[in-house]
Amino acid sequence: MGEPCTFPFCGKTFKQNGYLSMHMRIHTGEKLFSGGDCGKSFIQKGDLRRHILTHTGEKPFKKPFSCGDCGKSFNQKGDLRRHKLIHTGDKQHGCSVCGKRLIQKTNLLRHVDNVHKGRKQDRNR
Repeated sequence: MGEPCTFPFCGKTFKQNGYLSMHMRIHTGEKLFSGGDCGKSFIQKGDLRRHILTHTGEKPFKKPFSCGDCGKSFNQKGDLRRHKLIHTGDKQHGCSVCGKRLIQKTNLLRHVDNVHKGRKQDRNR
C-alpha cells in the first residue's frame, strides 16, 4: 500500500495515492464525471450514477440516515451531517468581502459569485 499521502493544502492524510487524487478534486473543483440532460457533473463516478437515478425515478435503496430534529432522511451520512447544520445554526463560512456568515461552503461561494462579482476581497473574515 505504501506510505500515507498528506495533502498540504488542508492537512488530510490518505492511505492510498488514489484517494489523495480524488480528494484534491474537492479543492480544485475538477469534476470528471458528467452525463445526462441536466449538465451536472461529479467528482466520483458513483455520485453520477446515484444522481442519474433522480431522473429515472428509481429508488433502489432506502435512505438510512434520518435527522432526529425534523425526520428528513438522507442516503449518505455526510448529507445528514451537512443538513444538521441548519438546526444548529453553526455558520462556519464567512465572506471576506462583507462578513456575512453562511452554513455551507457552497452557499458562501454562491453568495460571493452573486453578490460580489468582480469586487476585490478586502475583509478577512
